Amino acid sequence: MGFLNALRAVRCRLSPFSTSKSWLSTEASLLGDKNILLMGAPGSGKTTVGRIVAHRLGLPVIDVDDDVLETAWKMPVAAKLAAVGGERFLEEEGQALCSFSASGCVVSLTGSNPLHAAAMQRLKESGLVVYMDVDAEDIMQRLASMKVNRIVGQEAGASIRDILRYRKQFYERWLDVRVLCGAGVTAEEVAEKVLKAVERYHNRAAETFVSTRSDGAASSNQKTHFSDVVIEGLATDGGLYVPRNGFPSMDAREWLRLADMSYPERALVIMEKCIHPLDVSALDLRSMIFKAYGSNFSSEAVAPVKHLIHNQYVQELFHGPTASFKDLALQLMPQLFAHCLPQMCNYLVLVATSGDTGSAVLSGFGSLGGTDMHRTGVLVFFPEEGVSETQKIQMTSYREGNARAVSVMSDFDFCQRSIKRMFGESGLTGHLAVEYGTVLSTANSINWARLLPQVVYHSSAYLDLCRDGVITFGEPIDVCIPSGNFGNAMSAVYAKQMGVPIRKVICASNHNRIITDFITTGEYDLRGRPLMTSSSPAIDILKSSNLERFIHHVSDGDGRLVNELFTSLDRKQHFQVAEPLLSRMQQEVLAGWCSEDDCLAAIQSVHAQTGYLMDTHTAVAKVVADRLQDGSCPVVLCSTAHYGKFAPAVFKALGIQNVPEDPVEQLKQLGSTASRPGIHRGVMQCLEESGGKGHGVCRADYGVLVEEVESMIQDSFLKVM
Repeated sequence: MGFLNALRAVRCRLSPFSTSKSWLSTEASLLGDKNILLMGAPGSGKTTVGRIVAHRLGLPVIDVDDDVLETAWKMPVAAKLAAVGGERFLEEEGQALCSFSASGCVVSLTGSNPLHAAAMQRLKESGLVVYMDVDAEDIMQRLASMKVNRIVGQEAGASIRDILRYRKQFYERWLDVRVLCGAGVTAEEVAEKVLKAVERYHNRAAETFVSTRSDGAASSNQKTHFSDVVIEGLATDGGLYVPRNGFPSMDAREWLRLADMSYPERALVIMEKCIHPLDVSALDLRSMIFKAYGSNFSSEAVAPVKHLIHNQYVQELFHGPTASFKDLALQLMPQLFAHCLPQMCNYLVLVATSGDTGSAVLSGFGSLGGTDMHRTGVLVFFPEEGVSETQKIQMTSYREGNARAVSVMSDFDFCQRSIKRMFGESGLTGHLAVEYGTVLSTANSINWARLLPQVVYHSSAYLDLCRDGVITFGEPIDVCIPSGNFGNAMSAVYAKQMGVPIRKVICASNHNRIITDFITTGEYDLRGRPLMTSSSPAIDILKSSNLERFIHHVSDGDGRLVNELFTSLDRKQHFQVAEPLLSRMQQEVLAGWCSEDDCLAAIQSVHAQTGYLMDTHTAVAKVVADRLQDGSCPVVLCSTAHYGKFAPAVFKALGIQNVPEDPVEQLKQLGSTASRPGIHRGVMQCLEESGGKGHGVCRADYGVLVEEVESMIQDSFLKVM
């Protein structure tokens, strides 16, 4: 193939685009002998974009259609297709590519190359595969203008649109990086996106993480990647990990591309933006996401948005296997965790829960298979008197294998404080590592891999409203979130940072109201403040861990300030932020609280008006939204749990007497009372299988909890060794 030698001799001068000459020369040197392989559907503009990219980088350009296939076949590609038919064409095209060799070039593939596995494997080994994910309408218009009415695989009865939809799975099988293109983008704009994608791939160091408490100068040389923070959970200085350079943003046209996609498809695109492909490859990420959000969710929409009343909408986050919003993160997070695990160690994940996290994390980690299950255990501590009976049954149903729950005669804060203490005691962690080859980690929302998937459903809620015509993209919405540990609220702040037009994040507290008091006054005061149990136990929290990330965010990453504030909270149970910082907090977040009576009254009122039955946490959000939201834009209430998990409180709210004692009968009766949503099949199955079995309770003693940890390690890992 002598033409390649001529191509390699070509070095085009740089054109006057925005990308700097220094970057271009650096990038070209980073590529070395690697190719940039542009992949996409017919009509996506690969040839034109390939020429622009090659010109920008000063590299040779190869168009597979013109320079490889037609040269090899001595005839036009269209004539070859007509002569041999689609099936034979794919085989001959693949054979031609299997003998193709080039290096240091920009290569524009054909739309059908990815359908031949052997050819694509060879091509992928030669360089970086960039998937030009172009809008289908743009493709159809281009094909029409080119008078293309038939492509490979288009047999009788199959439209071009059907073929494009079918082929997407093959493109996603081979991509290294995706370039998402909104409707109407020009070839120059796509080329710019390709260049940025290539730069990102080769600049993994730009996507590192820092602790919320770190000194910027001291941490500048530390390279902590996504795979590191997933495993470590908590930073060594006691802070929480955040992206060093903030969240990636997406423009309006990119967001609109997601509007008609399924939830897993949306999640894949968003998570690809947030996880570097050298930490988790695009193919592995796709596999994890489609497993996480599949048949284990009772709603095909995964996190559907339903109209409630007036300008209020409910995002139902309870269709996962354990009936709470935690499933949206914890069906995915264990897979990410197992993927990032280094070899030669076992990992015990410790979790403190005020209710929903426990069963969700047990379900997620308990579903791991093979060696992942044998190397990864999860131990959950929960307050005996601080969760609902249904939540307790869900958690204690896990008695064997790599997942277990332990009840403690304490409140949530004691459980969470004990776990943080274990991480901070080098003698304990060293003993477990030396004696048992086991490292401790966490799956609470302090773990970045727990928080990140939650950004997706806030984004998805906005996209659903766009898709359904409630708003047009760019119009604002508010979100109202039952808030305890502030993780759910923080993920909404991050969705806003990515470009979702969220106006206000409204935090809704029950009578514990710690977040409301803090956002209102700037004072965080735990002195002499008891935790009061409520009918919304998942937000019965006084020490909201993710507020660290929020203060880090609004203070422009002032790690010294965060360290000072939270050190004061640990030592003095109190801190106060300055007025300018409080003002910035209040620009992003509103906060309110409601009483027990108001919570229960909201359940009754909404049910009477609409037939919709809320759980006690959603009701807290409803009350606070009614008080704080001005009605000028839609507000989405985060419905964080199914009503069946809090049946006694819901019966009380509805004024129903003679409540059956059997939890199964309670759930059936509530299901017959509500016009929507229906009974949650996962909760019902768990209650039916529990058979009223009891469980042990340990006293509120740190030493006892440490013994439970060691016992779990001995039972889970030593038996396998």
